Amino acid sequence: MRYAAIVLSGGRGHRMGDTKIAKQYMELAGKPIIYYSLKAFVDSDIDEIVLVCGAGDERYVADLVDSFSFDKHIKIATGGAQRYHSVYAGLCEIENADRVLIHDGARPFVDEEIIGRLKNELESYDAVVAAVRTKDTIKIADENGIVVSTPNRNSLWNMQTPQCFRFDMIKEAYSRLIETEEDVVSKGINITDDAMVLELFSDTTIKLCEGSYENIKITTPEDLSYAQMLIDSRQY
Repeated sequence: MRYAAIVLSGGRGHRMGDTKIAKQYMELAGKPIIYYSLKAFVDSDIDEIVLVCGAGDERYVADLVDSFSFDKHIKIATGGAQRYHSVYAGLCEIENADRVLIHDGARPFVDEEIIGRLKNELESYDAVVAAVRTKDTIKIADENGIVVSTPNRNSLWNMQTPQCFRFDMIKEAYSRLIETEEDVVSKGINITDDAMVLELFSDTTIKLCEGSYENIKITTPEDLSYAQMLIDSRQY
């Protein structure tokens, strides 16, 4: 079984505020945030790694990755306007894989344990995604902010990445999305994760796998403070 990983690093992170560089290249404990995400896959039994960056950032990102001196080759690909364009660009760069793990580069605390659990589940399922049970009560509201219902918290999960799939299956689903993009957009469908693409274009069972509450996505300045605390509790 050959595994590939796609690490997405093309977002601009507008909720981070007025910063000169994208959030995934900001430093955390002396290293760019993207370093930690890449290192987790480099240290794992992954055969092929593709890093998808924003258009115009290719040379900067290539030089940055070279500075990490990883012992695995990391291919650089150019992303698109939307996240799903970038995922598709990464899928098109993969040369030989049976399974693929897709990860947001702004989640620096993915680790070998999470990746290992996902790979174990991939032996039985074609689609496995990292997630954690929600700790909060969730309310469904109408357009005026009026509560309509309260779903059972026991059935609610917060989605994370990596999200992992049989390669040919997710490639086919993303190809169909790109082909029908205009229709999907016209229906107001907002593609927010990879599992959703599979839900739209197949009837494949998607298995949730325990991620970690520390596997946070760095989105706002407050997240950086928490991330620093987590870094201090780990050894890199």
